[in-house]
Amino acid sequence: MNRRLAAVALVAGLALATSGTAHAAVTLSSGHADAIDVDWTGSALTLDVRDDTVVPGADRDPSTVTLNAVPASRTTVPSNSSYAFLGSPGSPVWILPQSQASGVLWAGFSTEGVPAGVLQGNTLTVKLVSVTGPAGFSVFTTGSFGTPTVWFDSGNGLPDSRAFAVNTHAHANWAFEAAGTYTAVFEVTAVQAAGGAVTTGQKTYTFTVQP
Repeated sequence: MNRRLAAVALVAGLALATSGTAHAAVTLSSGHADAIDVDWTGSALTLDVRDDTVVPGADRDPSTVTLNAVPASRTTVPSNSSYAFLGSPGSPVWILPQSQASGVLWAGFSTEGVPAGVLQGNTLTVKLVSVTGPAGFSVFTTGSFGTPTVWFDSGNGLPDSRAFAVNTHAHANWAFEAAGTYTAVFEVTAVQAAGGAVTTGQKTYTFTVQP
């Protein structure tokens, strides 16, 4: 390779190394990551995975990330009837938890990359478009008294949508009702303050759930 070609290759390599989403495929099994990370680029919404398991954090294209629920995430469905959306009481369920737990992935939602004033009402909508997998998939929060609030649930029909304010960082429980591989398609939409709809387009996420 001559010097000119070598220089071009070096520049291209550096561009890939510093680009927000130009990263090799990775599996995340523990630590913090915002699975739904929405940013504003100045003219469009973007949706990626914010991986804080590395320093400094990295924005990754969802197609390059596998979010893994390790065996330690396995628990059982509570007897409280308000958890019936997870299955029968006592049946196994794997949960990436709302509160941080050692050795388990802590997956969040972030709209911190969207400044106030660019979207109408300073809000956007996260939509779960579809899910494929061996059993049900849901996302819910648990209140102070243990009562769940369901955000998304593949078991009662999709799509499901939820509004989020800009500049928000939140966590929820990501629940899987059987071991195996799941694919979930998310899309984020909004209306610009100046008018005109914007969308991230549909992004496919892969989850693996270990027995």
